[in-house]
Amino acid sequence: MADQGAPAASTAPADSPAPDYEALTNTLRPLTDCFLTVRIIKSFTYRTTKNLLLPHVDCTTTTVGQLKDLCREQVKTAAGFRPFRTVELDTLKLYTTAHGHKTTNLIINLESDDDILLDDSATLASVGIEHEGEISFFNGKLYEEFKNDPEQKW
Repeated sequence: MADQGAPAASTAPADSPAPDYEALTNTLRPLTDCFLTVRIIKSFTYRTTKNLLLPHVDCTTTTVGQLKDLCREQVKTAAGFRPFRTVELDTLKLYTTAHGHKTTNLIINLESDDDILLDDSATLASVGIEHEGEISFFNGKLYEEFKNDPEQKW
C-alpha cells in the first residue's frame, strides 16, 4: 500500500536547479513579436477612448511614424472606430509598459510629457516600447487644451 502523505515526484531532472522567479510577461516574447495596445482617444474631456489591439508588431524595425500610419489605417477601415474618424490623430504617447505603474488619470498619463514620441523615424524599441506596452494616440492640440484645464465631464 502506497504512502498517501508522501509528496508527488518531481518531473524536473535532479541536477537542474529550480528557478528562483517566474519570468515577467513582457520578457516572454521577443521584441520582434510584440503585442501592443494603442488607446485611440477622441475626447479627453468626455473620456472617449477605444483600444486598438496589435498582436504581432516588430518593435525593432517598426518606426513611430509607421505605427501612426498603421493606427490611422485601422481607424479608417475598422467598423468599430467609425466615431473616431472625425478627430485628427497626430501624437503618440507611451501610457504604460508591462508591470509599470499606471497613472490615476484614466484617459492619459499627465505626469510627464517626456513620454511623447516626437521622432517619427525612431524605432519603437529605441523609445522604450516593448511587449504588452500601452500607447495613447490622440490629437496634440486637444491634449494641450486638456492639460491646461483637465476638467472631465460625464
